[in-house]
Amino acid sequence: MVVLMLAISAHEAAHAWMSDRFGDDTARLLGRVTLNPVAHTDPIGTLLIPIVNFLIGAGGGKAFLIGWGKPTPVNPLRWRQKDLANVMVSIAGILANLLIAVIAFTTIKILLVTGLFYDIPDSLKEPVVLLLDYMLSMNISLAVFNLLPFPPLDGSKVLETFLPTSMQPLYELLEQYGFLILMVLMYMGVFGAIIRPILNGVYSLL
Repeated sequence: MVVLMLAISAHEAAHAWMSDRFGDDTARLLGRVTLNPVAHTDPIGTLLIPIVNFLIGAGGGKAFLIGWGKPTPVNPLRWRQKDLANVMVSIAGILANLLIAVIAFTTIKILLVTGLFYDIPDSLKEPVVLLLDYMLSMNISLAVFNLLPFPPLDGSKVLETFLPTSMQPLYELLEQYGFLILMVLMYMGVFGAIIRPILNGVYSLL
């Protein structure tokens, strides 16, 4: 749970940082450019959903420990280059999670290739392995999860930027029912079917 909360915090802090770079300091002034989980905790996305998924997994069910943070407040009217800003701010959180996943992957690979893993004291091996494993899997999962084109996920914001005007009614429909659709797909196992092959591919490279 701690690793997940930090991954979510990095994701939301990246949104806030990128928005500030494009001229909107709303999130920065509200203290959202921080890795402190307290600033980004959403009762449902950061606490309830991960806990429910954890219990499902502990009970033998197939569930990913996934979630989301409190939406980062932005004011698009203050952005420079609004279309570019919308895309960059939207994907900033995904890029932050991918960066952490790359760091975890590289660290694991170095430990295995160089044999340094075997120099780690036995009492620390399991905590180190679990930490790096969670850093890798959770950040990849969050990145892929947020690419889904359902509001309020980041993929929907990118989709909105490139949708023609004629498709706006469809997007508004997604905005209205996106959360419900997301929950249904999650508990039907659709997300697991998407992320599992990706994680398997990444781990095969190790």
